[in-house]
Amino acid sequence: MEQVPATLAELKTTITEQHGRLSKRLKQVAEYLLDNPNDIAFGTVAVISRNAGVHPSTLVRFANAFGYSGFSEVQRLFQQQLIEEAPSYQERIRIARDEISEDGDDNPVRLLNHFVRANISALEHLGDTIAEADMSRAIDILERARSTHIVGVRRAFVVASYFAYALRHIDCKAFLVDGVGGMYREQAASITADDVLVAISFHPYASETLEVARAAVERNVPLIVITDSQVSPLASSASVCFVVKEASVHAFRSLSSSLCLAQSLAIGLAHRKDNIPSE
Repeated sequence: MEQVPATLAELKTTITEQHGRLSKRLKQVAEYLLDNPNDIAFGTVAVISRNAGVHPSTLVRFANAFGYSGFSEVQRLFQQQLIEEAPSYQERIRIARDEISEDGDDNPVRLLNHFVRANISALEHLGDTIAEADMSRAIDILERARSTHIVGVRRAFVVASYFAYALRHIDCKAFLVDGVGGMYREQAASITADDVLVAISFHPYASETLEVARAAVERNVPLIVITDSQVSPLASSASVCFVVKEASVHAFRSLSSSLCLAQSLAIGLAHRKDNIPSE
């Protein structure tokens, strides 16, 4: 590697660029590292390796692969970032959990409050991390497109179907790639370079969404992605990639932040077109 990343932002960019060339174990470390910044900053090598599901020596090999002499140098980048920034999403979630008693989580109202607080933290994180330039770029692409095609399956289908609804409500041509009859490939074939594809996918990333996105990119179709990691298989091909960290309560992941982002894009486009919906 020609230059060792000097900041966490540079390291994240380098990881994203090099992700496809990493070994399976190093990819595992990269994904854990990007998704758990507080744990990397404050954890011991033994704890981090156990949580990441790798041998401690793999952390050292990961650091070496990016030009560092040891994993402690990687940790210092995360620690410095926490000093300079406001509390991260993970820290906010930890605080929210601490505020709610562990006893009585089976009480419906307590459980509701748990979800509410976790989603508040996730939405605040969304507002802190989504770049204005990315929002403007995405709205530019949507405005220029002849039509917008949206794909998202399983959990992501909720966001995809809402976004299609919202765009139609502001008189935009919007088509949901729903794969009826297993016809994802056939529906993808109708997308042209004058259109835009919005692909929404969260881990584990749906093969159907990846197939539609791949087919669109091969025809030079602009790709707007909503996903949950910088190393999502969709990220490297995206014209604009939004990384959204959703709230998770008792392993049940929310969709509030992704829906909020989709709504903001639709209303932002409506303002651009001076076509604000009545509802």
